[in-house]
Amino acid sequence: MGQVELIMPKMGESIIEATIIKWHKSVGDTIEVDETVLEIATDKVDSEIPSPVAGTLVKVFFKEDDVVPVGTAIAMIATEGQVADSPMTGSSQEDTTVQSQDAEEASIQIAESFLEPLPAQAVAVEMANPAVGEKKSDKFYSPLVRNIAKEEGLSLAELDKLDGSGLGGRVTKADILTYIKDRDTTPSVASNPVITQTPNTQKSTTSYSMPSGEFEIIEMDRMRKMIAEHMVTSKSVSPHVTSFVEADVTNIVAWREKMKDGYAKQYNEKLTFTPLFIEAVVKALKDFPKVNCSVQGDRIHIYKNFNIGMATALPSGNLIVPVIKKAELLNLAGLTQQVNDLANRARNNKLTPEDIKDGTFTVTNVGTFGNVMGTPIINQPQAAILALGAIRKKPAVLETEYGDVIAIRQMMFMSLSYDHRIIDGFLGGSFLKRIADYLENFDPNRGI
Repeated sequence: MGQVELIMPKMGESIIEATIIKWHKSVGDTIEVDETVLEIATDKVDSEIPSPVAGTLVKVFFKEDDVVPVGTAIAMIATEGQVADSPMTGSSQEDTTVQSQDAEEASIQIAESFLEPLPAQAVAVEMANPAVGEKKSDKFYSPLVRNIAKEEGLSLAELDKLDGSGLGGRVTKADILTYIKDRDTTPSVASNPVITQTPNTQKSTTSYSMPSGEFEIIEMDRMRKMIAEHMVTSKSVSPHVTSFVEADVTNIVAWREKMKDGYAKQYNEKLTFTPLFIEAVVKALKDFPKVNCSVQGDRIHIYKNFNIGMATALPSGNLIVPVIKKAELLNLAGLTQQVNDLANRARNNKLTPEDIKDGTFTVTNVGTFGNVMGTPIINQPQAAILALGAIRKKPAVLETEYGDVIAIRQMMFMSLSYDHRIIDGFLGGSFLKRIADYLENFDPNRGI
């Protein structure tokens, strides 16, 4: 008989902790090798944690919503038939409670060792006298509670007044969310927006009188909160400019229709339009490498590799952006394989943190939803994002050696949103037009 610790894995170079979002197994359950034990979430991606051995789950050291440092034991699995004691086999309820409290206290101490002292900007600081700052708190607050306090503009004094339901009066996620809900549901008498500036911070909050009538409250899930924060940050950081162009993609549509069956037989891959469009984007980035950049302070980073992010809609309605690394080194077959693999794993929640990092340019296909065009928000810290509209048959004027004629063509709008701090209209517009040129000049006689 033996026991094996299940360790919180390291999910990326910059990730030092993860949140447990769901336990798939309970104490006493049998577990097979590689069977999912729990789900965790980082600020990058959600992941399932499998068991490294077959056995029985005998101890769980953390609860759902607990934030756990990487490298920490989160559970114990007994192998070779060893099972956990239960109240029916001699273990008292009091012993179980003490073990649970000891584990929670240990987890708090471990987590605290990973934390920097609470920075002044982590919570809003109230000051009776601008020259005198608020004192530091003697209480411990988890990273999750601190982040919620920061986002909601709670002061340290407010946090200290909360009665925590956790061990030793510790404030839990449920405690702070309940406090915020009660605070936000206080009736407002203002009929117009009221802007209030939190002292000593750059963050302002806006409150509105809500419409009356029946309504349903839906709490944002974790990913939606992250998306919301990412989008607001992008608009506040980058002055967005959007340019539009319409491209005749008739040759591409005809070629794909002719080649898709043979392509599937030869490569065992479904041929979609996405790799064809990414191929054109990569060619244009080679012509205009300054678009493949980001800005930090007063320095522009121009990247040598073209790591193309492809925005992918999930069944939940949320969005994630897996990245095709070094797309300039891939041919059409390679791009197709990468596009299909990343899209499938995204929809099945199988992406790793490495799959969604280091993107330098993003493509989003709003045509998937039947939209003809869109004005996408830049995926920070990148400098530009391309939106592809729906392909639609339209009458178009063609120039021929015999004069102009009107014909039915497959047309598509594309839009490029770019950071006007570092990409001017000439560069952004020229780059977008170059993508359209590559699509319109697609060789209809090329082979697979």
